[in-house]
Amino acid sequence: MKKYIANIITGSRVAFSLPLLFIPLSSAWFYIFYLLCGLTDMIDGAIARKMGAVSKFGAKLDTVADFVFMFVCWVKILPLIHIPVWLWVWIIVVALIKIFNITLVFIQKKKLISIHSVLNKITGFALFLLPLSLTFVETTYSVATICVLATIAAMQEVCFVAKGQEVL
Repeated sequence: MKKYIANIITGSRVAFSLPLLFIPLSSAWFYIFYLLCGLTDMIDGAIARKMGAVSKFGAKLDTVADFVFMFVCWVKILPLIHIPVWLWVWIIVVALIKIFNITLVFIQKKKLISIHSVLNKITGFALFLLPLSLTFVETTYSVATICVLATIAAMQEVCFVAKGQEVL
């Protein structure tokens, strides 16, 4: 049972994500489920490593859980916030750079690898904080700050890929 705890925590992220679709964005329940999703994302890998239970299945489950959480957040949050066109262009450019990086790594290594650099983690954390800040920080400033971080992280990825370095 001990070796499955991390996977159970990861799977719970999916279970916590789905109710977010039906809970009002500004409610306490939304924030509780949202924070539970973030907490499970932060601790599942650490627990798996500490217990010696790291597995390919766990890594894939984590990717699926991240995708479900991200998709639910997009569906729930994006329609409710206004992002200027220039920021959408910036977001698309960063996304294209990241897709380019993933493609190059796939060509080099013949497998899909996500680069887990410190800058990517900082960007992800800033992105996670975005819905929590919507009521007291102007969205344009928050999104622009995240875009700056994401751009720097994407450029760092370009350097890692060019040098053939893996940061997992």
